[in-house]
Amino acid sequence: MKSHVRIATRSSRLALWQAEFVSTALKSAYPHITIELIRITTKGDKILDKSLALIGGKGLFVKEIEAALLNGDADLAVHSMKDMPADFPSRLTLAAITKRENRSDVLCSPQGLLKDLPLGARIGTSSIRRGTQLKQIRNDIVLVPVRGNIDTRLNKLDEGACDALMLAYAGLVRLGYHDRITETLEAPDFISAVGQGALGIQTCIDDQETTNGVREILHCVQSACEVYAERGFMKTLFGDCQTPLGASAIQEGDSVEIVGFVASCDGVDILKDTMRGHSDAPDELGIKLAKRLIQNGANTLLKR
Repeated sequence: MKSHVRIATRSSRLALWQAEFVSTALKSAYPHITIELIRITTKGDKILDKSLALIGGKGLFVKEIEAALLNGDADLAVHSMKDMPADFPSRLTLAAITKRENRSDVLCSPQGLLKDLPLGARIGTSSIRRGTQLKQIRNDIVLVPVRGNIDTRLNKLDEGACDALMLAYAGLVRLGYHDRITETLEAPDFISAVGQGALGIQTCIDDQETTNGVREILHCVQSACEVYAERGFMKTLFGDCQTPLGASAIQEGDSVEIVGFVASCDGVDILKDTMRGHSDAPDELGIKLAKRLIQNGANTLLKR
């Protein structure tokens, strides 16, 4: 491993937690190295008054960070896998996918469980995926666009801007907010974002020293299998922040089961299915499930 490693990361408190997590693991394995965090503010961090679906999707959180790698200004980058678009520059690779935290979505509300919220309750989320599934459970709720880091969103809830928030379990727990979780919504009833709960460590393909060093210490084979199945599903359906879809894969032994859904953009209709396959080709399993949904009318739904 190089003696000095530069880690590119977003500047939010959660992103810095993730970068420090990677830094600590590398320092423990390679005591001789020094690590520098390169803090980058992405376009997605700057534009907080608009939905991601309207301003460019998931890539808004990674493009500037990937540019730092490609320009030689950083040796590796730490991303939330749920923020990674289906494709990224060919000169870059995912050196490692870390052991996954709980991938579920959660409700945060002083008023209790989702079923206990009053008629017409306002739920804060800017996620089309979350909003679509919430409407299937409670069609009376009002979706309130909420963006910003976790602290910003929780402050808006405390200030009364909404009656409840939808967030990712992993982010809340990593920042010590486990006590704010009112209810955990899990697959197959509520399907998480592709890659949610896992971190991706991105490096340049031609930097084998860094790539191999990171992979040896941080790569989790099971989590990678699950994430690759989900990303195969997303890529086949051309999924981005404008696409109401989700997927959750679970590896057990040499098999993987994936459940995925896609919905009409108006949130009225949902197609959902499950498929099981061998763990040696998880991306192919995700692709097969997506193609089955396409055969059942997924493309027609997405045009509505």
